[in-house]
Amino acid sequence: MHDRTESQELLARVPEITITFWILKFFTTAMGESTSDALVFHMNPYLAVMIGAIGFAIALGLKLRLRKYTHLSYWLTALMVAIFGTMAADVVHVAIGIPYRISTTFFALMLTAVFIAWYKSEKTLSIHSVNSTRREIFYWAAVFTTFALGTAAGDLTASTLRLGYFSSGILFGVLIAIVGIAYRISLSFSGGRHNTRNAVIAYWTAYILTRPFGASFADWMDKPVSVGGLGLGDLRVTLFLSIPIMFFLWLLVTGRVGRRRMRIGADGNSGEAIEAK
Repeated sequence: MHDRTESQELLARVPEITITFWILKFFTTAMGESTSDALVFHMNPYLAVMIGAIGFAIALGLKLRLRKYTHLSYWLTALMVAIFGTMAADVVHVAIGIPYRISTTFFALMLTAVFIAWYKSEKTLSIHSVNSTRREIFYWAAVFTTFALGTAAGDLTASTLRLGYFSSGILFGVLIAIVGIAYRISLSFSGGRHNTRNAVIAYWTAYILTRPFGASFADWMDKPVSVGGLGLGDLRVTLFLSIPIMFFLWLLVTGRVGRRRMRIGADGNSGEAIEAK
């Protein structure tokens, strides 16, 4: 057991994993899909990708400059990752013409490479250890790649495998539920004791699956009826999805939910929860 002093302890620079986190993750993921479509199909696609890249770079740059977690900065960055990550996957397929099977495999290998580099450098993939700029860069590299992978995987099931958008959403929702149940079962076998490795695997698996889960339902709402959607249009869906995002952000910012943050020790392990500033 290491003795920790206040100077040795840092605050995690990413949010605690709560139900509010997953709700916001779903809605920002879905909004990233519809916003990307709105930009690409309603203006010059090359200009749209440039806007997405600039927005992502600005949001990430501002986030990395902060030495502590803030709700608005984190979720703005997450939304820009969702938008630009979607564009990156779409460019690979639409502009370059690479099939979804190949792009999905490529992004899966890319994500594996990010995780390997992260683990070799930091000896952990736990988000509770993200308490420095270097670790946060690894974190966002992984997040960006999960969005590109999830976009390609969602399009693979919906289009190439012909499941359709709604059925694809249901499929990924079931897979997320299986991950959650498996993690709960692992807890019961360990007598309720937390296992870092199982938690890391469960978190990142669910995180990857949440991308095609949210994107599939966004596509189902905005795509034309002729291709299995509801035909609401990407602009309407984007505006609709912004409402729950702003509501849950308001809950976080005003302290009605998620007031506690995790303090990280010098050894990289999570410590006690403290009141958020």
